[in-house]
Amino acid sequence: MYRVLKRASEEDDLHADTLVVNLGPQHPSTHGVFRMVVSLSEETILDLKPVMGYLHRNHEKIGERNTFLQNMPFTDRLDYLCSMSNNFGYALAVEKLMGVKPPERAEYIRVMMAELTRFLNHIFAIGFLLNDLGAYFTPALYAIEERELILDIFEAVSGSRMMCNYFRFGGVARDVSPDILEKVRRLVYDRLPRKVDEMDEFLTRNEIVRERCEGVGVLTAEQAIANSASGPVLRASGVPYDVRRAEPYSIYDRLEFDVAVRYHGDIYDRYLIRLDEMRQSLRILQQVVRDIPEGPIMTGKPQYQVRVPPGEAYGRVEGPKGELGFYVVSNGKPNPWRYHVRAPSFINLTSLVDMARGAKVADVVAILGSIDIVLGEVDR
Repeated sequence: MYRVLKRASEEDDLHADTLVVNLGPQHPSTHGVFRMVVSLSEETILDLKPVMGYLHRNHEKIGERNTFLQNMPFTDRLDYLCSMSNNFGYALAVEKLMGVKPPERAEYIRVMMAELTRFLNHIFAIGFLLNDLGAYFTPALYAIEERELILDIFEAVSGSRMMCNYFRFGGVARDVSPDILEKVRRLVYDRLPRKVDEMDEFLTRNEIVRERCEGVGVLTAEQAIANSASGPVLRASGVPYDVRRAEPYSIYDRLEFDVAVRYHGDIYDRYLIRLDEMRQSLRILQQVVRDIPEGPIMTGKPQYQVRVPPGEAYGRVEGPKGELGFYVVSNGKPNPWRYHVRAPSFINLTSLVDMARGAKVADVVAILGSIDIVLGEVDR
């Protein structure tokens, strides 16, 4: 499990040893198959090397073999908790190449699905952060209960709970029925706000949560920017950057919401920022269900084959974990000539080293949990 890396002399006691410890890839709290090579002096972390690639699936080269339309369900397999957001980013990139714009109703439906996805991601991340802190599965089960109610909505509109394949170039695959809209309305006005408040009440002032999280895994604003961090990891370090405001897409420029920001950059603020963002997502969803217009859900005919003119485009969205971008190059053929994903889980791991240095080995799993990664997106 570990080996002695260095020893100064026979007279030195055990405190002089530097140990290298492997955490993962089989460790259950590495959120998949991820390995951390940790250099320790006693229990203090001197250095940490993230090792990834155990789940590598060659996503981007396969994406160049697929047709443009075949890649839509393929994006579901990146962050497999957030397939709707993955669809959104890819659709924007290809729509730029095609020069098409979705109808108004489709735009509202897209934002509805994206914000429901943000909510379920964050409540899931908080539940499993508590699991990583040692609370085992009880908080996670409370979080999963709310996630399942949102997955009921996804299943009703797309036919699938996780791999939704719901977005299309120029719109969405199916309309949202009045019954489903009413279910969403009840969730975002009644149940989900209460559940966020309950989670806040149970956890935020909890003595153990504060002891394990405050001042631990600190990432400064300068470090976050230098590491190209985005999403909650960046905003918890005091940088109020959100793609929905910096480069608005869809109908976000018409919606009222605040960019949540915290300033300590520790595990505790990365927990709090997700609570803040869930509340802002509910605020957006309330506006969407109030204002959604009638009308078509697709520009043009149903898609069986898509012709994309030559060119290149980058489509990006503010995914739950950060900026999710798709760079697509077309040479006029049925499949992309180049296809590349800017995956926030992968890039946010760059900051793990800065967060972990100087912390204790017992804090490593909590620090990793506070980043909120999915290995399908890290390894691609």
